[in-house]
Amino acid sequence: MSDVVTFGETMLRLSPVGHERLETASELELRAAGAESNVAVAAERLGATATWTSKLPDSPLGRRVVGELGQYGIETDVIWSQEGRQGTYYLEHGGKPRGTNVIYDRSDAAVTTAEPHEFDLELIQEAQVFFTSGITPALSSTLRDTTAKLLNAAQQHGTITAFDFNYRRKLWGPEEARNTLTKLFPGIDILVIAARDARTVLGYEGDPRQLAHKLGSQYDFRTVVVTRGDQGALAWHDTVLHDHDAYETETVDPIGTGDAFTGAFIARRLAGDGVGTALEYAAATAALKRTIPGDVALVTRDEVETVIEAGGESISR
Repeated sequence: MSDVVTFGETMLRLSPVGHERLETASELELRAAGAESNVAVAAERLGATATWTSKLPDSPLGRRVVGELGQYGIETDVIWSQEGRQGTYYLEHGGKPRGTNVIYDRSDAAVTTAEPHEFDLELIQEAQVFFTSGITPALSSTLRDTTAKLLNAAQQHGTITAFDFNYRRKLWGPEEARNTLTKLFPGIDILVIAARDARTVLGYEGDPRQLAHKLGSQYDFRTVVVTRGDQGALAWHDTVLHDHDAYETETVDPIGTGDAFTGAFIARRLAGDGVGTALEYAAATAALKRTIPGDVALVTRDEVETVIEAGGESISR
């Protein structure tokens, strides 16, 4: 039995070497990449046992995903399909003002047909935490239903449900996302949301502290974590706000930073740490992730604690 079970799509990421443009690149790096598997890896690295579950095509590309994730120490529980394809995305790194560009190629992926009855509900219900994100229901109408039913099955069995709002404007618009994701809120215990998404999608106004209070008061969440980019993050829990600044970091690859944060936060809460301490670990893990190429936070707990010891402040109000 794993402490944490995550559910969602993991793609293959193809990136030109360095800051090359896709239209002129002669070679591409290939890596497994997905929010929910990234969270599983970070949780595993910070002390929890983790399993990622999903649906993949029974193909060399699908098997490549499972093989790579296995190298990171997490378990995989996969529905193998003879239909559908392996989702991919292309990532082009660029400095200012060009920035980093993501091009999705994930239509008709096998995971978009995943239905609740295909999954091992016992695996999910025996975990301490079940995690998924707002990316998953954005991929298909089938996954909207599946996500809702898996969250409810977990929660009704006493498993804590954690959810990263994770709005992606290249997948759907704010109104559709709001209508879909707020319907999932009753099945969620721990919500992680970026302040920008609370404003863009939910239409909330005010500073992040006000956003956290409003979300925590309006919905029956155990914990609300609001991330603020380079300004750090805060968490509302038992009507108390815990605040933590971001750690200074030199960015090599920003993709997966939020997943690293969330995975570390979940792992440290399961380890018995208070909310403020879990924020410390989450912020330090996120900072380390930004120094590592790829989507995955290949860090150690010792490295994370070294960052914490070097500076940073946790405040409970």
